[in-house]
Amino acid sequence: MIVDERMVTYIRSLERPENPVIEAIEQEALESFVPIIRKETQSFLKVMMLMNRPARVLEVGTAVGFSAILMSEYLPEGSRITTIENYEKRIPIARNKRAGKEEQITLIEGDALEVMKTLEGPYDFIFMDAAKGQYIHYMPEAVRLLADGGILMSDNVLQDGDIIESRFAVERRNRTIHSRMRDYLYELKHSNVLETSIIPLGDGVALSIKKKKEEKENR
Repeated sequence: MIVDERMVTYIRSLERPENPVIEAIEQEALESFVPIIRKETQSFLKVMMLMNRPARVLEVGTAVGFSAILMSEYLPEGSRITTIENYEKRIPIARNKRAGKEEQITLIEGDALEVMKTLEGPYDFIFMDAAKGQYIHYMPEAVRLLADGGILMSDNVLQDGDIIESRFAVERRNRTIHSRMRDYLYELKHSNVLETSIIPLGDGVALSIKKKKEEKENR
């Protein structure tokens, strides 16, 4: 928990229910211990959809399709979501949950990095919610695919607060992910192409905007 638990509980208590389909997917995921975005991150993502009104969205990490379905509810008419998943057991579930939205949501199976290399941009919004140790490897492709002025939202970047710890204070099995995430956040904050804010929301969100050509030239 990176924010006081009482504060998180209060913020979550203010949330209104989603439509029954989204509520059912969320409940199923929680009961099956499938990680999905937290309530406060859901609210933030919805606001980002309504503020930016992206026409093309790329999601890296579908899981059971919860975030894609949630985003689809708040996107403008005619928008499209492409989402990538590599875990075979979750792909059929995600395809099933997408029922009725096949025209809006395209699910691609395969390794995220290899799939990203085959895609053509630009995307107005990219939501990164896949293997945390791979974010640093996805970053160049994400930047390539992102439109000038487009948004990259990376979830779970503060690792329940472990990100501020020494690598030796982190469990041995988590040290590689810890090191790579710190590298990823450093690269985001020192990029000449992206402007990034790291927000202690949910399990940590990095919100990056790709600078427009004239902004890059002025730096």
